[in-house]
Amino acid sequence: MDSFTLLTLGPVVPVIVLTDAGVAPELGAALVAGGIKVLEVTLRTKAALAAVRRLREEVPDAIVGAGTVRNRAHLEAALEAGAQFAVSPGLTPELAAAARGARVPFIPGVATPSEAMRAEDEGFSVQKLFPAESVGGIKLLQAMASPLPELRFCPTGGIHAGNAGAYLALPNVLAVGGSWLTPEPLIAARDWAGITRLAEAAAALRRVAINASQ
Repeated sequence: MDSFTLLTLGPVVPVIVLTDAGVAPELGAALVAGGIKVLEVTLRTKAALAAVRRLREEVPDAIVGAGTVRNRAHLEAALEAGAQFAVSPGLTPELAAAARGARVPFIPGVATPSEAMRAEDEGFSVQKLFPAESVGGIKLLQAMASPLPELRFCPTGGIHAGNAGAYLALPNVLAVGGSWLTPEPLIAARDWAGITRLAEAAAALRRVAINASQ
């Protein structure tokens, strides 16, 4: 599976931050039950790699990846834990070389047209616009569509239920990333039904966006 195919399975990739890997299987199952199966666990906590491993082992219908991958060591650790894709907030020469040699889709982060062009030169035409809202969001993506028609994006950063549909209506957006599907209060309360309801609403966004663009 390549990055393009991966993101078309969206339309929303939850950005998951967990401090307790023990809740990962139930959280993952709740998201999948709501129609969201591409899951990004960010490498921001000590529990992240264990969470990736448990999701792979216990939620077979999920496609599990690692986010906040910033260097070769992060990528190698994520792959060892079973990550099926990797996402980075940026791109360095070392990380680009490591990602090209990896056996999974890799989505680098960009924030400007120049960064997008450099990432494309490195072999990555599917990119993460980050932090999307802070760097121009929908207007920036619209502006880049004409001069960079072959690029596709997964905007992340400031995306929420209220603006995700507008992003998804853009022809150069494959999916969006966001943390609103996995709010800490619901995870702390083990409110898996609440997580599933959020996932169901997110899964419906693609249909809404398509209708809005017609």
